[in-house]
Amino acid sequence: MQWLASLSLLLLVALFARPVAAQTASAAPAKGVRTILVMGDSLSAAYGLAPAQGWVSLTGDRIGKTKPGWRVVNASISGETTAGGAARIAAELQRHTPAVVVIALGANDGLRGLPLAQTRANLEKMIKAAQAGKAKVLLIGMRMPPNYGPDYTRGFEQNFSALAKQYDTALLPFLLEPIALDRSAYQADNLHPVASAQPKLRDHVWKALEPLLR
Repeated sequence: MQWLASLSLLLLVALFARPVAAQTASAAPAKGVRTILVMGDSLSAAYGLAPAQGWVSLTGDRIGKTKPGWRVVNASISGETTAGGAARIAAELQRHTPAVVVIALGANDGLRGLPLAQTRANLEKMIKAAQAGKAKVLLIGMRMPPNYGPDYTRGFEQNFSALAKQYDTALLPFLLEPIALDRSAYQADNLHPVASAQPKLRDHVWKALEPLLR
C-alpha cells in the first residue's frame, strides 16, 4: 500500500531531520481571544512548504473567518518525538495558556521502535498537563507500517484510542487517512503531503476539532 511505503520513508526523514519549529506567529492574543495550541512533528510543521500552506495554518485561516475569538499557535517541530513534546508541554502551556491543545506526536517514536509504554507515558504526561491547565485535548493518531510486526503496529495504534478513552479526550485516529492511498498527494520526496493535499488534512482534522470550539 502506498501510504505504508511513504510512511516508512517519512519517519526515516523525520528522524534524521534537524529539528525546526513551525513558524506560526505566537504573539500575545488580544484580550478575550482563546488559543488552540498544536504540538506535532513535520506533518504539522508544513515540512517542505511555506508555513502558510500547511494544514495548521489553513485551520487558523478558517478559524479566523468562522470562529471569532479563537486563534491557532503552531508549536510543531520537525523530527519531534513524544519525549520532546512531554519535555516542552509545561513551557508551551505557560506561554500560551491554551483553551484547546492538539497533540499530533508519536510517529518518530514508532520509527525508533521505542517501547509502546514509553510513548504512551509521554502522551499521557502531555494530556494530563493540558487538562490540569483546563484545556480540552484533541489527540491525533498515526499508524505504523506492517513490517514493524502485528503486535507493535496494533499496540501503537491502540495507544491513542486507549488514552483518549481513559482521559475522555477527542480523538482523530489517523491524520493521513484522506490521502493515505493517493500517490499524487505527496511531494517529490514521496514523503510529505503537497500543498494541494493540505486542505484535505485541514478538513479531516476539523471534524474532530470544531466541536471543541463551541
